[in-house]
Amino acid sequence: MSELVRKSQQSISRQKVKPIRKPKRMRSLWWMYLPALLVVTVFILYPFINGIRVSFTDWNGFSQTKNWVGVEQYVRMFQDPTTGLVVKNTLLYGIGSTLLQNAIGLLYALLLNQSIRFKAITRTIVYLPVIISPLVMGYIWYFFFAYQNGALNDALMLFGFNPINALGNPDLNPWIIVFVNTYQFVGIAMIIYLAGLQSISKDYYEAAVIDGASAFQKFKNITLPLLMPAITINMVLNIIGGLKLFDVILALTGGGPGNASQSMSTFMYSLYFDRQDAGYAATQGVLMAFIILILSLIALVYFKRKEVDA
Repeated sequence: MSELVRKSQQSISRQKVKPIRKPKRMRSLWWMYLPALLVVTVFILYPFINGIRVSFTDWNGFSQTKNWVGVEQYVRMFQDPTTGLVVKNTLLYGIGSTLLQNAIGLLYALLLNQSIRFKAITRTIVYLPVIISPLVMGYIWYFFFAYQNGALNDALMLFGFNPINALGNPDLNPWIIVFVNTYQFVGIAMIIYLAGLQSISKDYYEAAVIDGASAFQKFKNITLPLLMPAITINMVLNIIGGLKLFDVILALTGGGPGNASQSMSTFMYSLYFDRQDAGYAATQGVLMAFIILILSLIALVYFKRKEVDA
């Protein structure tokens, strides 16, 4: 028997094994990726690589010549006290907005997942600010918080209180920016969480009721673990959006007073267009891209590990 098996194996090894060829339709699908790859290369990859190249020059943004200065701009960046301030503000906008958007968005989703009246109207009202331009949203809230003729100060004076310069207070205006950004985009978090909640089978909750689980135990042991994919999506999207915040800051405070509310995006804008210092602006852009990449990857890996199979 062993001799027969050995001869069979030799016979099989001598046979020419034909490679498995992918169906023609599958190979043709790869061509469908080309337009997307072209767009990413032209509008994202090339500008990013060019920005890194510019960060090693002293280009003013307008001249035809770019003088190579090596790492001089990076040394300048880490010695500049404004860098620490704008990085701190950027992290506040990114992490602060992310935490608030997810907490409030999840509460809205849990509420709207119940059988309540006016559910569709409430969902529409919460989501409505998302469709407004961030710049327009910033100006809307500017006229609410403005010192002169602002709605907030008009209401305070109506009740006998002194007006407050909320947008001119460097300790307060970054939190106002976080609030406005959260208010505008909490609807996206709500919709994603609502979709995640509706995908959870009711069988889990019925079994938990039979076992005598409380509402908190059902949320902790069923809802939260099975909602983790939605949490991952929201966390990564909110972190990226918050860290590159620009329009709302420009409309509300313009980065002021001084540089008190500047984010890295608005600081780059000021460096390029106001100070004509494109090389240094590109250096700040490289740092911002690095921060966004690191924080978003940390969030993605951390929350991916928390996901469980339904």
